[in-house]
Amino acid sequence: MARQRNTELEALLAEFGFTHAQLAEQVNRVGADEFGEDANCTDRHVRRWISGAVRWPWPRYLRPLEHIFGRSPQQMGFVPRTGTPAPAPPSAPQRPTPAKEHAPVQRRTFIAASLIAALSIDQTPWRGRIGMSDVDRIQSTITRLDAHFNGLGGGALVDVAADYLTRLQRALNDCTYGERVERALTRAVADVAACAGWSAHDCGDYARAEVFRNQALQAALLAREPVAVIRAWSDLAAQAEHAGRPAEAARINRAALTERHLRAQPLITALLHARLADCLAQTRDTTGMGRQLAAAERAYDRADTTVGAPSWLSFLTPAELTGLGALAHQSAGRLARAEEQTAQALGLLDARFSRNRAYYTTLLAELQLAQGHREQAAETVSHVPVSTVASSRITARLHRVAQAAQQQEGRPS
Repeated sequence: MARQRNTELEALLAEFGFTHAQLAEQVNRVGADEFGEDANCTDRHVRRWISGAVRWPWPRYLRPLEHIFGRSPQQMGFVPRTGTPAPAPPSAPQRPTPAKEHAPVQRRTFIAASLIAALSIDQTPWRGRIGMSDVDRIQSTITRLDAHFNGLGGGALVDVAADYLTRLQRALNDCTYGERVERALTRAVADVAACAGWSAHDCGDYARAEVFRNQALQAALLAREPVAVIRAWSDLAAQAEHAGRPAEAARINRAALTERHLRAQPLITALLHARLADCLAQTRDTTGMGRQLAAAERAYDRADTTVGAPSWLSFLTPAELTGLGALAHQSAGRLARAEEQTAQALGLLDARFSRNRAYYTTLLAELQLAQGHREQAAETVSHVPVSTVASSRITARLHRVAQAAQQQEGRPS
């Protein structure tokens, strides 16, 4: 059989920021700490897994890999040997028993420590002089943080981003640098605080998210970076909307849309229009909602998607724009239209966005249940890839809709 490169595992290494040697080190650490056996893994083993020379690692490697990435062997791109029983596909998600509720916390702590080491966050300068080469390394780390969130969600990332934010603030206070580096460092603080804010939001810790988002706005203003300021305002609008203040969120989004710098930022403009549409739907302004959705599409059409977007905006694809439209229609009470657009978003969604696939699949089930289609809802939630997502907010919604579908199924017709 021809050798086939394991692109799934290769993508996971990039997403988590592991080098071959760092992943091997983590496999050995998990093998010893969690399973009590010495894996003796080296970077050569990792290279052979990625190249396809080894298609199904031995159990002493597989078990730590499943623990590190939170995925099944097949989801990591491995192919079972002949005669090796494949793991059963996941059934409908079940709420964990109280005796096992500590496991997600332990896992989150472990992954946070692993990510801090893998991303070299612990090597952030804390004294001496900082130059633009240091800033470039910091920006690379921020790109990986954003990629991790966009791919998997918050989870352990909130602790990692908070740790990195503290280190960058310490560098600003204790290191020496020129004006150009100071501005870049302050912008980096804004970016990391924004990432931490969404990670906390994804964990359902909205009070902590608001603190991070206010820090992001303050740093963006100090850095005199208009785009970072617009991003911070947009995130605070999302905070207000979630807190049940859609009119306030609409005012913030409208204010952000008046910034003249947006003329050169069609992707951000599209995002603001789409989020404003949902706010207007919640205030029963369906005419305004429709205008904003159309404006979002026009702005997105102006964007040059051949040029790489900022790392935090990489999630804004045609699939996401369709999904944001579905949310607006849901808020307007147009459930059938929202269901249709959610299904379209899932059909367009890139495989690397596991978090968003779980989010929109859960939304689809909620919309089906709200329309009385309980069997469809139960079937939909059974396909949510929850094991690949580190978002307690999404998993909590998933449990609620699965439970509601089961309760309705048990009622006499």
